[in-house]
Amino acid sequence: MYSLPKNPDSVAETLSKHILADGFDLIFDMEKSNGVHIYDSKYNRTLLDFFTCFASVPLGYNHPKMLGDEAFKKSLMLAALTNPSNSDIYTTQYAQFLETFDRVGIPDYLPHAFFIAGGGLAIENALKAAMDWKVQKNFAKGHQTEKGHKVLHFEHAFHGRTGYTLSLTNTLPVKTRWFARFEWPRVSTPYVNYPLTDENMADLLQREAASVAQIRKAFADNPDEICAIIIEPVQSEGGDNHIRKEFAEQLRQLADEYEALLIYDEVQTGVGLSGKFWCHEHFGEKARPDIIAFGKKMQVCGILAGPRIDEVENNVFHVSSRINSTWGGNLVDMVRSAKIMEIIEEDNLCTSAAQTGNYLQQQLLKLAEKYPLINNVRGKGLLTAFDFPDQATRDHFIQKGLEHHVMFLGCSHRTIRFRPALIMKPEHIDEGLDVMEKILNNI
Repeated sequence: MYSLPKNPDSVAETLSKHILADGFDLIFDMEKSNGVHIYDSKYNRTLLDFFTCFASVPLGYNHPKMLGDEAFKKSLMLAALTNPSNSDIYTTQYAQFLETFDRVGIPDYLPHAFFIAGGGLAIENALKAAMDWKVQKNFAKGHQTEKGHKVLHFEHAFHGRTGYTLSLTNTLPVKTRWFARFEWPRVSTPYVNYPLTDENMADLLQREAASVAQIRKAFADNPDEICAIIIEPVQSEGGDNHIRKEFAEQLRQLADEYEALLIYDEVQTGVGLSGKFWCHEHFGEKARPDIIAFGKKMQVCGILAGPRIDEVENNVFHVSSRINSTWGGNLVDMVRSAKIMEIIEEDNLCTSAAQTGNYLQQQLLKLAEKYPLINNVRGKGLLTAFDFPDQATRDHFIQKGLEHHVMFLGCSHRTIRFRPALIMKPEHIDEGLDVMEKILNNI
């Protein structure tokens, strides 16, 4: 008979025998956790969660619409017990998921879909789709050998830890050092420094122009070699760096001019956190992508692609086995994702994230006026962040947060990023801000 260890104190010891168990000092109790609060059975405490497992928990814990839906739970159990290979065996659950995704989350300008397990592997397949497209384009132009494998990307980017993505990720060196990588074109990221004063805007415009010049030089130095431009709508791991919609529009123009695909990495930014289902929607119609990669809050990972991919008739979405995997994502994740999207739609959680996120940003700005340690408050919806002067202060703040029963998440060297569940309300924000004030008063 299946049973769980009854003593939470034994968990860390058991794990440490075989893995590097250096995560949070707590034992997550999935049954007792509720809403926007995690229950830690090691110290018998409840913590307000601004972490959500690196932005992958969209509805918090034990959402009543999930717990109370017996048909959903039965479908979830059937999928978990069987775990069919979605790439070759089709189910009504798969169809229901895709029908829900089409209604709630698939834009009409991104009709092609592919599913896989893991955000890094979603990026891998976005790159493979772009390489396939560009190489075939080059053959049509008269090239006799394969050409078109390079990917233009940005400083401070995080796109994963898998094969191709190691050549793109450039946040902390420990994540890529000594692994084989390609020397693909890397350009500066003209991120916005807030508040956007005249001085900051003048500096930003100069940095945008410099980045565009670097992009043009990369294409000139690598004729017909670059298949794609890839960027996160907000660089998350790299410091919650925002770009202006005007710069995104320039990327769209450059991708068209140089016959490359524009890819947005929405693995962390997608599915409502920004106040829109996809963060790139903030950029408007003139900056629409050719491909997006998704994961985390979607539960299942994958890519969506638009009509430019069809400029090549035999693209990866039309040729069997060009891109594939055994489980084609994971049916358990798809069943859960369908229910989550249904709730997001029913409860208008994208709108709620926009409103609560605006409240969070306004309160942080007030806090920044009172405590000079806080600066560069920024955000789209609940996808919000601020900076401390240095890493030591930031890390101390995170540790004190845990001691006061709040889970904060850092990124880059000195940033605090907020990644709450979409169900978070202003009263939860106030709960977290009260703790922030207590900590700031003693730093």
